[in-house]
Amino acid sequence: MSLIPGIVILLVTWWFKKMNFSLFVRIMPGIFTVIASIILFYIGLVNIRGFEGSAYGILAFYLIVLAVVSLVIVNKKTISKN
Repeated sequence: MSLIPGIVILLVTWWFKKMNFSLFVRIMPGIFTVIASIILFYIGLVNIRGFEGSAYGILAFYLIVLAVVSLVIVNKKTISKN
């Protein structure tokens, strides 16, 4: 389940980079993903316990991983073919 929002976040990040937006705009999908995953982890840990809470934790973990990938995409320099 976490691959669907992760792929959307990676596509939005790639699109922002392709459109040459400022660094702040390109970083925003990754930052929002980190904030959302922290909130999801907190909800799974405090409000929902048991198997459902662990599902929120797993979702939060994979969203953090995909947010890091998104931030790497933003910081990756393009190599010109000269």
